[in-house]
Amino acid sequence: MPDLSPAVRRKRLGLELRRLREQAGLNCADVGSQLECSGTRISRIETGRISIRPGDVREMLDIYGVTGSDVTALSQLAREARRKPWFQPLVVPGLLQTGDYARATLTAAPDAGRGEAIERQVALRLERQAILARPDPPDMWVVLSENALRVQVGDAGVMRAQLRRLTDLVRRPSIILQILPSQHAAHVYPISPFTILDVPEAADPTVVYVEHLTGGLFLESGDEVWRYGAVFDDLRSQALGTAESADLIARLAAAAP
Repeated sequence: MPDLSPAVRRKRLGLELRRLREQAGLNCADVGSQLECSGTRISRIETGRISIRPGDVREMLDIYGVTGSDVTALSQLAREARRKPWFQPLVVPGLLQTGDYARATLTAAPDAGRGEAIERQVALRLERQAILARPDPPDMWVVLSENALRVQVGDAGVMRAQLRRLTDLVRRPSIILQILPSQHAAHVYPISPFTILDVPEAADPTVVYVEHLTGGLFLESGDEVWRYGAVFDDLRSQALGTAESADLIARLAAAAP
């Protein structure tokens, strides 16, 4: 299946594991008990929400009485489903930018407009950030490539201030920021930056906003939203933990000239 993404492979693997479990007459709690995990985890594996190691697949198949070539095939599918996707924006997201950093990114664009237009965009970007300072700010979970912290935008002073801004933001309880180490880039494929917008109490469904060179688009299809959610789950599982991410940002900020 060379044309399938890791998320789709994980979904197919989960469906097959569920079929084999049901064929063996077991429920998720039964399997979880034998594998020393919760039945909920087994259910999440079967729905493709989380990945599973090839070794764990073999243990599950042993419980189901599956042997031979099926074990080899499903173990390989699990291995392929764990390949890492890539989220590689080279700039800090707009909601987390300082004014000078925003100005530098807008000015550097090949189609940058005149100074007045850029200043209006900077002002709008900073105005949007007010949502993060509200008494009841939205929860924000960001996975950011380490390269975005190391690629200089503007002069050294701009980057130093931006790094310090991130250092302050990660202390807020409503913001989770994880850094995806740059060495992962050799093992992943590129995708455009995207944002998952989820309002649990609203009637509107979850949507995904995908950025591209000339603008962006909203995706509302359930399958598309699920796939981006699966990608994000993989990203945050491969990124540094929040404490490690905060330490890395602080070290880079302290080392900035």
